[in-house]
Amino acid sequence: MKGVLNLVSVGPGFSDLIVPRAEAALRDSDVIVAYDLYLRWIEPWITGKEIHTPPLTQERERALLAIEKARSGAKVALISSGDIGIYAMAALAFDEMREDDDYDVNVIPGITSANACASLLGSPLSHDFATLSLSDLLCPWDWIEQRGRHIAQADLACVLYNVQSAGRQEGVYRILNIMLESKSPKTLCGVIHNAYRPGQKVSIHHLEDLLSLQFDMLTTIVIGNCFTQRKRGFIFTPRGYNNWDLPGSDSGADPAEQPANELPKHALWVFSGTSDGNQLANELAQQGYPVVVSAATEYGGEVAARHCSGVSVWAGHQGVEAQRQALSQNQARIIVDATHPYANLISEQLMGLSQSLNIPYLRFERPSSIGCAEHSEAHRSRTLDIDALPSSAHPMVFSLCDSAEQAAKQATKLGQRIFLATGSKDLATFLNAPGASEREWFVRITPEPEFIQRAIDLGVPRSRICAMQGPFSQAFNEALWRDLKIDCVITKDSGDAGGYNAKVAATQSLNIPLLVIKRPKLEYPFATSSFDAVLRQLQAWNITA
Repeated sequence: MKGVLNLVSVGPGFSDLIVPRAEAALRDSDVIVAYDLYLRWIEPWITGKEIHTPPLTQERERALLAIEKARSGAKVALISSGDIGIYAMAALAFDEMREDDDYDVNVIPGITSANACASLLGSPLSHDFATLSLSDLLCPWDWIEQRGRHIAQADLACVLYNVQSAGRQEGVYRILNIMLESKSPKTLCGVIHNAYRPGQKVSIHHLEDLLSLQFDMLTTIVIGNCFTQRKRGFIFTPRGYNNWDLPGSDSGADPAEQPANELPKHALWVFSGTSDGNQLANELAQQGYPVVVSAATEYGGEVAARHCSGVSVWAGHQGVEAQRQALSQNQARIIVDATHPYANLISEQLMGLSQSLNIPYLRFERPSSIGCAEHSEAHRSRTLDIDALPSSAHPMVFSLCDSAEQAAKQATKLGQRIFLATGSKDLATFLNAPGASEREWFVRITPEPEFIQRAIDLGVPRSRICAMQGPFSQAFNEALWRDLKIDCVITKDSGDAGGYNAKVAATQSLNIPLLVIKRPKLEYPFATSSFDAVLRQLQAWNITA
């Protein structure tokens, strides 16, 4: 009797997502070969059949077993989740077949992980997209990185499979950093755990935020492209047949925010987004230099346009490749990095662009307040070893923290109603920290709709979100924190321009703990906090107005 090998896809995990043709193949098969987890999804159609369940790591053995049964004349169903032809068992079965095998083969398609996850997010794969498995068991890691880099450079939406396992912890972060080399940090992404299975979790993030998250083998990551948008709690990528202009480049944009191809040639490019960066750009323009201010958000572009006279503004979520093209096409004379002291990823990217394009790089950074003698003397008596404190202790304390993770750990020991004056970047780190769910978190963020939405997505109640533009006075901080009954504040060493000293004074007055995250340390080729030093360096490089 001639055998049959049915290669059956059973989708993501619910029986109502299994296609009718798969159901018919299961009913018609005498032998079922599957990983035992899949049996519960197909139980109604396999009662009384011969069932074999080699363990998860024995995929090739499963394929060989199914083939041997089909060769002997049996009707066999080899089962795979998702689609059996995508990162699954069909390829192994074909690999083990012989040309002289005479059993029939039927490949029955199914709903893939990419399809399932995309449906939970909305419609992020509506245009060209790619999938990339991060498992190097069957593919060299160098190939995975190379493919990831090409996906990013093409700005394809993509789906990352086999994201993280106990033995593969760092690969996903390497791929995310590769994505950030070419994609905007604000690219919309989805993280899906156990799609259409018990314990399903779905969340939306920006690409840069994924670096602070933990994943596992049951997680799939969907990364959008520069056109991906958000609406009603979903993300979607327009089909794009009618308008290929980049977001933010339409004719209705603020006239101060010019498309990259209309910016002045041979200008000084100031990457800003801070008040002191805008002030520097303004003073350079007054010296007669042509200046382009690049801001990461539309709101940042609006602020720069209001406060900088005689400059051109390039605003929006631009990836590294877009920055490279703009700097090259407009023959930029220098990259002035005046981004926030904690925007270390952007600084690293700008230094990389400086080297690859052979454009001078200059770091302009507001001075730190922590190193000054007055600050050190004021807090020497307050600094304690928080980890050594008993759980009942609640002293008035000042502590320097090496990272957001360390600050989160200390804050949950010190406070119940914790105020984050750290911006939006590290919200996930704090709100997902051990013990965080037992605390009440209050956040102060720039009034960008996307930042507000990020806080809401992470579970911050709207009543605990302060969306306003700083810096803030000591009196304002005191009134706010007193009324909110805040008992611990976390901030960054943002300098006086970022209102740091006012926060310190307010916590001292209220007698509540203040945790300060240290600035990241980078090796800059040239760095200063003085406008005069910037002018001197420009003259040394023979960059004249």
